[in-house]
Amino acid sequence: MSIHILGIRHHGPGSARNVKEYLEKTRPDIVLVEGPPEADGILDWVGNEHLVPPVAILAYQPDAPQKAVFYPFAEFSPEWQAILYARKNKIPVRFMDLPMAHQFELKAKRGPKVDVEEAPSLNSTLTPHIPDARTVKYNPIAYLAGAAGFADEEKWWEHMFEYRQDPEEVFTAIAEGIHALRQDLRLPYDREEQLREAHMRKTIRQAEREMFTEIAVVCGAWHAPALIHMPKAKDDNDLLKGLPKVKVATTWIPWTYNRLSYSSGYGAGINSPGWYEHNWCFPADDGTRWMSRVARLFREQQKDISVAHVLEAVRLSAALTAIRGLPKPGLEELNDATLSVLCNGEDFMLQLIREELIVSDKIGEVPSDIPRPPLQTDIEKQQKRLRLPQTADFKDYVLDLRKETDLERSILLHRLEMLGIQWGQRYGTNGKGTFKEQWRLQWDPGFSIDIIEKGSWGNTVEEATSQYVQHQARTTTSLKEVCTLLETAIPAELHAAVEVLVQQVNNLAAATGDVMQLMTVIPGLVQISRYGNVRKTDASLVENIVAGMITRICISLPSACVSIADDAATELLELIYGMNDAILILQEQDLTTQWHQTLFQIAGNDSTAPIIGGYATRLLTDHRQIADNELVKTFSYAMSSAVPPAISAAWLEGFLKGSGTLLLVDNDLWTVVYNWMHQLEEDAFKQLLPLLRRTFSNFSKAERRKLGEKAKGGTSGTGGLHQQNIDNIDAARAMQGVPVVLQMLGIK
Repeated sequence: MSIHILGIRHHGPGSARNVKEYLEKTRPDIVLVEGPPEADGILDWVGNEHLVPPVAILAYQPDAPQKAVFYPFAEFSPEWQAILYARKNKIPVRFMDLPMAHQFELKAKRGPKVDVEEAPSLNSTLTPHIPDARTVKYNPIAYLAGAAGFADEEKWWEHMFEYRQDPEEVFTAIAEGIHALRQDLRLPYDREEQLREAHMRKTIRQAEREMFTEIAVVCGAWHAPALIHMPKAKDDNDLLKGLPKVKVATTWIPWTYNRLSYSSGYGAGINSPGWYEHNWCFPADDGTRWMSRVARLFREQQKDISVAHVLEAVRLSAALTAIRGLPKPGLEELNDATLSVLCNGEDFMLQLIREELIVSDKIGEVPSDIPRPPLQTDIEKQQKRLRLPQTADFKDYVLDLRKETDLERSILLHRLEMLGIQWGQRYGTNGKGTFKEQWRLQWDPGFSIDIIEKGSWGNTVEEATSQYVQHQARTTTSLKEVCTLLETAIPAELHAAVEVLVQQVNNLAAATGDVMQLMTVIPGLVQISRYGNVRKTDASLVENIVAGMITRICISLPSACVSIADDAATELLELIYGMNDAILILQEQDLTTQWHQTLFQIAGNDSTAPIIGGYATRLLTDHRQIADNELVKTFSYAMSSAVPPAISAAWLEGFLKGSGTLLLVDNDLWTVVYNWMHQLEEDAFKQLLPLLRRTFSNFSKAERRKLGEKAKGGTSGTGGLHQQNIDNIDAARAMQGVPVVLQMLGIK
């Protein structure tokens, strides 16, 4: 009986190649792999043509889906090649790590931690090499690389192990090196690791009892010495006795190279999955194939790259390899050559290479008939029907809601968004109207956890979203939150949820006396009415509520504008701005009349905050409720010398909010402002200058320029040219054009 302990580095193409060759040479009759035993039942899928790596085993608690781990596999993962070998040769293959049924409970008792984490059994290189006991435990490769004089453990590992051709020597060397570290250094006790290694040894002993004669064990390099030098079976059994246990489910999910890289936060990640895949597929490449891929990528970016560039870059990488005393060009040598020859020393193009080639955006596939939660099945079914594929890289869609397919896509994306599955992110469109939406979609394997968690609310997207939104509506006491839910539930076409939300909005609105809270939610509710035509939804559900809320606002708003601090006045001003826009959108005569009456009360009250009083006057002007002499009279009163300059300046800021065009076209108003500023004392002017600058800074550049030109003309606002132009008019000649103008206007 022989036990072959193959200590590997996870996701290493050299380790994968060595494992594959070693297994083909020794021909074991059982393969044991570090991983969750609960997933043994889904290993039969390995070798299926539709299970295409990168993929991951997802292990989770059905009653608490947020407690989950991923076990990712790439084609160049040693574990994947070991499982694939066993499946092809029809021999048993088992996972041997401590069951997740125990690990979930151990983590819960150990203390608070992030619920969704990557597989603890696949940790490897994570931190830079530091001669520290804890670092040695979690990153032994970095320590060994540092001892060998390498600053970069990736480089040391590649040239010491990835390019070696004798697999037996590799595994022996790794086991001896790790054994020396574990023997000679004092490491902190880790009960969970002790339990894991005890269960691995227990699984090996179980295979021995079943009379397997050639047992191949594939594990992380750190665990190899603990499996070679076994303690007594009784010690391991005593250690594993009485462990807490929970129910665990497993399934296969697609994975991505982005999530396999360090940048994703995956603990056993690697720097360059795309580069590792290249090494796995073309182990003998001297850099020519890689440089050809780089050249193709640059040409797609409209950058001129010739064959001579590629040849010169390959020669330079070979020269660098020889100078550095390395067996073959590594990624560092190829990047240096690329930077010098293809990028002309400009390193910004290296970022493109990293994203597209070194890391890559590859995503795996899983068979459609793999068991999975009903909600996930429904999502995938709709994705396929609506031609919205899962992609690791982002993809932009502009949806025309007048088209049936695009409308259904929009509904699906809105529903997933409400479920908290952020597959799509919305962007504003360049066109006007509400019949177009722009989405950017990018799939994250982590969505699987969200889908499982939300699956408790229903088996379909519509059912789960509707139930989940109704639950939120009944549990929140915030009017703003309920209105936000209603605003998003309308485009998601959740009719049952909308009815519950409308009722809740009505109840909360009737119970609140805070006019500012009511004004905060009005614009969102009014926007709902804009979906009526495009989405064919019944916007009248909220129209009665909106009308009632606007009436209450119109009654309470004038008193809310009296005797308030400057900060509160500024905040209320923005709410009035949104309220006015909402009134304009509704185009309801009764509500518009109520709004005009409210603005008159605000503008006519001397106790109203000046900035709000000025803005109310401006809105009445825009609504054509005040004009000509009445406007000049109101303006003159607010800007008179009897009013303190600071109050006049604040009133002027409110009146000019949004645009200064009125001062350009109305010389009477211009004269009032000009005379007011002219009579200010120097000290008062200096005090008001910051406020005036703030007022005029909100205007467009063209408005500021024209106002400056007009200021040169004094009260006439024309620089002396206005009267001169009037004097030069040829009345007789002008009269000749009157009949033509009347004819164009259709006037006899």
